[in-house]
Amino acid sequence: MKITNHIHFKNVRGDVFGGLTAAVIALPMALAFGVASGAGPAAGLWGAILVGFFAAFFGGTPTLISEPTGPMTVVMTAVIAHFIAANPDDPVTAMAMAFTVVMMAGVFQILFGLLRLGKYVTLMPYTVISGFMSGIGVILIILQTAPFLGQKGPPGGVLGTVTSIPELFANINPIETILGVMSVVIIILTPKSVKRFVPPQLAALILGTIASLVFFSDVDIRRISDVSDNITIGLPSLVVPTFSANQMQVMFADAIVLGMLGCIDALLTSLVADSLTRTEHDSNKELIGQGIGNLVSGLFGGIPGAGATMGTVVNIQTGGRTALSGITRALILLVVVLFAAPLTQSIPLAVLAGIALKVGIDIVDWGFLKRAHKISWKAALIMYGVILLTVFVDLIVAVGVGVFVANILTIERLSNLRSEDVKAITYDDEEIHLHKEEKELLDRAQGRVVLFYLSGPMIFGVAKAISREHMAVDNFDVLILDLSDVPILGVTASLALENAIQEAVEKERQVFVVGATGKTLKRLKSLGLDRFVPEENMQFDRLEALRQAVAVVTRSGSEPPASVGSLNVGTSDI
Repeated sequence: MKITNHIHFKNVRGDVFGGLTAAVIALPMALAFGVASGAGPAAGLWGAILVGFFAAFFGGTPTLISEPTGPMTVVMTAVIAHFIAANPDDPVTAMAMAFTVVMMAGVFQILFGLLRLGKYVTLMPYTVISGFMSGIGVILIILQTAPFLGQKGPPGGVLGTVTSIPELFANINPIETILGVMSVVIIILTPKSVKRFVPPQLAALILGTIASLVFFSDVDIRRISDVSDNITIGLPSLVVPTFSANQMQVMFADAIVLGMLGCIDALLTSLVADSLTRTEHDSNKELIGQGIGNLVSGLFGGIPGAGATMGTVVNIQTGGRTALSGITRALILLVVVLFAAPLTQSIPLAVLAGIALKVGIDIVDWGFLKRAHKISWKAALIMYGVILLTVFVDLIVAVGVGVFVANILTIERLSNLRSEDVKAITYDDEEIHLHKEEKELLDRAQGRVVLFYLSGPMIFGVAKAISREHMAVDNFDVLILDLSDVPILGVTASLALENAIQEAVEKERQVFVVGATGKTLKRLKSLGLDRFVPEENMQFDRLEALRQAVAVVTRSGSEPPASVGSLNVGTSDI
């Protein structure tokens, strides 16, 4: 059942309760992702509010909860780090350019939706998606290592952190590390009975903060107040879009990566929502909603977001069924920011690092990592390759290389499969269903008539098989090209057939084309088929074509004695 995202009030109680529960989960996650991105906790909160509200209001998945996510935070972290490094003397401009990238990503998402590309966004092999997401999880874990150990993150991003790991452990802050470990332990060990009332992330945030204030009040602990100004009460300031001529190419590339990742993240979560609610979302409308949310978030200094699986599942499980739940969640977070924001200043950074670290661990596709090599070693190599490229090279390179390799392997398998249905025969072939009279006619022709049979979609990978089959049979008088079972004829395969027909005509051989209809016939005519095959040789019936072919052979005086001939002799079968 496909539904639209119209807001109604038939499920107010469930939607309000779902939105409230999702807001409770979103608060610690927004703070953690805001700090992890480098934009600050306020940017995380406003990202959760603005993306959540506008994506719910304009989107195409009623139960989807949109907010800053681990994958989007990883990309945003790299974007901010790049522009700060490029503008070391002007951090204000650097942040404005980073938020401009968020706006541009939102515009790209809107364009994707308007161009109705939603159904294509998730058409990627699972090996690539799994490797990409696992790589992002690894990046998030690596980037949280320094704050988890009570230190400021070293420059250089992932590579800088990896090379600094010995130094980080040598200078570990035991108190902050204890708080980080405590956060992870609370999230993991919280009983299911408690989770129904208190999200483990919120429990870790509250208990970790209380422990730091009660037991370590006399210890110098890095807190939210140390990395940002107080989260001001009131609406955020407008960020003026800022561009730089020498950074324009980088900005466009980052925006496309951010926009595409947001599309994939949101639509995959929409599929989860569909499976839980037994409905069908509107992919294109969802992309427009996500784009508007990220555009507005960037305009007001919020980090980007996408569909969040955890928030969406909790929203549905606690009664959310319409977009009212996502709007309620955003409004509740708005109230928290406007009236309770100062309470967040005492939260230890190590606690937020523990929460983000656990998110990174959860993003890694452990289930597929364990089984990939058992399913297919090629799939495993693709996945591990995408992970390594994601972590150590570039996100867009990882996806591009992964999709390219996976598609090449798929095309090879399909081509090999389709090549089995390309046959040039001069006698009866058991794999081709021939009527009794057709078999008799082929016998009478005694190898002077070649039946070139094709079946199934003729993609470009089959062109080589067509050429090989054609070259395998020589010394004939008539070529019958049977396309009765070909629904799709690709350009490359069409050109291969054209070469076979042209060569036969040049050697003064008769050519019949059988069963070419619809798009197949249109494709052949667009190539100028009438230059080589007269209209009377275009047949819809293979039997009639065989009759005429045998008549041609008979008139030429080359018909052998009727008693000569045997089945399956002279068959060339791939």
